[in-house]
Amino acid sequence: MPDYGHDLRFGSFITPQNQQPELAVELAVLSEQAGLDLVTFQDHPYQPGYLDTWTLLSWVAARTERVHLSGNVINLPLRLPAVLARSVASLDLLSGGRIELGLGAGAFWDAVEAMGGRRLAPGQAVEALSEAMDVIRGVWDAGERGVLKLDGTYYSVHGAKRGPSPAHDVPIWLGAYKPRMLRLIGTKADGWLPSLGYAQPADIGAGNKVIDEAAVEAGRDPREIRRLLNVMGSALRGPVAGWAEQLLPLALEDGVSTFIIASDDPRAIQTFAQEVAPALRASVAAERGTTSTPPGTPTSTDIGAAAGAVRSPRALAARRPGIDYDALPASLAGVAVEPGDRAYDSVRSSYVWAGSPGLVLRATTPQQVAEAVTFACEQDVPLAVRSGGHGISGRSTNDGGIVIDVGAIDGVEVIDRARRLVRVGAGARWGDVAQALAPHGLAISSGDYGDVGVGGLATAGGQGFLARSYGLTLDHVRAAEVVLADGRIVRADADEHPDLFWALRGAGGNMGVVTSFEIEAAEVGDVVFAVFVHDATDTAAFLEKWGRLVEASPRKLTAFLTVFPGQADATVLAQTIVTWAGDDTDAAVTALEPFLELGPVLQQQAQLAPYAALVAPHHNRHRGQPRLYGHSALVEHLDSAITTLVAGMFADGEVTMFQVRSVGGAVNDTAPDATAYAHRTQNFSLNVVLSTSRRAAAERTWQRLDVAAIYLSFESYPDDALLAKAFPPRTLDRLRRIKGVYDPGNVFRHNFPISPVVGQQAISDDGSHDQAS
Repeated sequence: MPDYGHDLRFGSFITPQNQQPELAVELAVLSEQAGLDLVTFQDHPYQPGYLDTWTLLSWVAARTERVHLSGNVINLPLRLPAVLARSVASLDLLSGGRIELGLGAGAFWDAVEAMGGRRLAPGQAVEALSEAMDVIRGVWDAGERGVLKLDGTYYSVHGAKRGPSPAHDVPIWLGAYKPRMLRLIGTKADGWLPSLGYAQPADIGAGNKVIDEAAVEAGRDPREIRRLLNVMGSALRGPVAGWAEQLLPLALEDGVSTFIIASDDPRAIQTFAQEVAPALRASVAAERGTTSTPPGTPTSTDIGAAAGAVRSPRALAARRPGIDYDALPASLAGVAVEPGDRAYDSVRSSYVWAGSPGLVLRATTPQQVAEAVTFACEQDVPLAVRSGGHGISGRSTNDGGIVIDVGAIDGVEVIDRARRLVRVGAGARWGDVAQALAPHGLAISSGDYGDVGVGGLATAGGQGFLARSYGLTLDHVRAAEVVLADGRIVRADADEHPDLFWALRGAGGNMGVVTSFEIEAAEVGDVVFAVFVHDATDTAAFLEKWGRLVEASPRKLTAFLTVFPGQADATVLAQTIVTWAGDDTDAAVTALEPFLELGPVLQQQAQLAPYAALVAPHHNRHRGQPRLYGHSALVEHLDSAITTLVAGMFADGEVTMFQVRSVGGAVNDTAPDATAYAHRTQNFSLNVVLSTSRRAAAERTWQRLDVAAIYLSFESYPDDALLAKAFPPRTLDRLRRIKGVYDPGNVFRHNFPISPVVGQQAISDDGSHDQAS
């Protein structure tokens, strides 16, 4: 039989005995430390001498960081499929995508019946398993709009709500030996998980034949199905040095790609991981003529794409024109998600905008980002780069193109506490960053929502809750690691590539893919956080008073305002969020009290809280909410021209939301030519969301304002003319010249493109010429 070409994985099969409950956990931890990829436990809920397997899996997930976990196999007759689906998805989300589902039709029916389960004949058990798989996958399919309805003989659901989706594309492996079960694997399962002992080596080949034939009949490629094998220690003969040689035919001739040692002996587990696995990997790689994959390398199963480059006919039909999928480097196969993959719905869209890219590459290292950029440059489709995916402009997804997703590059590390220097991965979410820094008494001002990604915000601006005391996020970036259009990975800071470093802070999306930042954090522990809700029906007057109050407030106070229509006719409500950057409550109260005099107060609250609580991470799934059409403006004051126009838009129903962020104070301490973000005189950043039903009229009204400066992150229109308002002429000229050095081919052109000027030197901060390197 063939080698199906899957990456080799190795695991342990541990007895969940409860006389020494900690032993199974310690063996699982040892398995991870030794370098195994997978830890599994048998599941016999009727066995009083065993721990409950699902409880054990949850405990082990909390004790480990990298290794994947599975039942081997989960006893379906005593686990309701819909509940099991949610249990798997929940633990997969909590563990960061490390749960697999080994599933069994059932055995030991007397014991099952004694526990309240239903006794089934062999044929009935196979039918029940098939129905259960439909239920489980239906629950996981949270992207499907309708409720789940399945009317089976053994398992039925009548209008169950779907979700949550797991963190990764959880495979379903079946433990099976008989022809009907093997045909079920070929028809709809993701893997076959027998045990060597119950099945003899000759049975593996025969079983593969049945599975492959059933797969072809179902329109599947047999290579979609991973072949796993539990190996009992007694099945391996002779010295350890010869074990890899004994297993080699199973890998090359029978296609087994996951070998799981069934042993509770710590020495056997370590030997299997550190001697047998490397030897077998090397032998298989030599036979295949490829490079051995080291343990811990992300695989297709880890990320959620089909194994390797294997695609079913249906998946192949979903591929998009303009992308040479077969040319995708092997190093990216495990991080690639195509339209035909079950994980596609979870990566296709941004938080606000729906997308349908032809390929999403979920890079886990800077080198993979570099390889992804090189591959994308060779394709005739758009390229988008995504960190958190919260951008209002929707540029972190596309239709038919390639998306490089750096969300997995999300580390947070304090590298020099004395200098408050922090290294942050571009894919991290700001809420996670805040939580990681809180124990050190540090914080980085970073927008107003914890799920926003680091990469997009730190290269565009970063108007956060601490702006007036801290400045913009990018003002404190001290260095960045960047993947350039030609695939090079460089460090940009004040000494190395200083021109690129200047451009990254304000126009980074046009220059390359930043994979990490070094940022100087602020000494911040607890802050005073206040919320006021006012009746702002007299909108123009309220806005003018609010603006004057904020401008007159101490720098430690940063205020954000959201204005929206009330439920009653013609009413307008205003919510103010105020952050006082410190724990001096007396000073904070003095600064907050004037907000109570702005208008009728409908609600007020204030509390002392850790900064991290203000931007708690939600980890919401991105489904592409209804598109937001809006505009931005950077203004020095909330003067009568602005407030009167906005009040009129509310009166005419042209706006659904209007936001004001205070950005004066420390933001304006930075010189206009110090970064590519050059607007350093304004005190307020405005963001207006237009009514969809009155969008044309709202556009005409807003244009009457004729703003001179904007913040691109709050613009949802691909209008090249906006560049002149986002960047003053001298700034834009310098950006074009730097672009001509680092991206002369205009690879990064899909996020408010800056056209390159090729063959000229970049203009330095002081007006002299700085040769870009």
